[in-house]
Amino acid sequence: MTTPLMNDAETWYLVFTRPRMEKTAVTNLGYQEYTSFMPFIRSRKRRNNRLVEVVEPMFPRYLFVKLNTTTDHWRPIYSTRGVTCMVRFGLEHARVPQHLIEQLQALGDAEHILDITPVGPKPGDRVRIADGSFAGLEGILEARTGRARVRLLLELLGQTTCVELDEKDIDAL
Repeated sequence: MTTPLMNDAETWYLVFTRPRMEKTAVTNLGYQEYTSFMPFIRSRKRRNNRLVEVVEPMFPRYLFVKLNTTTDHWRPIYSTRGVTCMVRFGLEHARVPQHLIEQLQALGDAEHILDITPVGPKPGDRVRIADGSFAGLEGILEARTGRARVRLLLELLGQTTCVELDEKDIDAL
């Protein structure tokens, strides 16, 4: 999403939403013709002892809304379904710098999903095996061997043993 050039009276503000109602708030603000922005990230969560990829808000319970300080009416935002309040610091509403919004928008795709790949353990780091027949054992990450594969050094029966696993099956310590 590209933002047209903003005039001096247009500013981005921070809105606090109800739990897990960020999308509802964005939709309802759109119905009222407010411009809003909520970035998402892909992350991996462990569910039922498996890692699954989920898309979730980058800033849970927060979104950004662009308001013209001279022409927009702010009161309807407070009664918008999904919105709790606008964030304030004292008597001032929390302003968000335009360049921050532009950077977040530039990092995202058409659905505002930002590609932020978490940095995993590096060779030499201690890790714990979270899934599989070696679950619960700790070892040292020796190397990354290919796409989503790692080689670990484990202490088994008094000897150092090398095993190769899916990267998704290990957790950093």
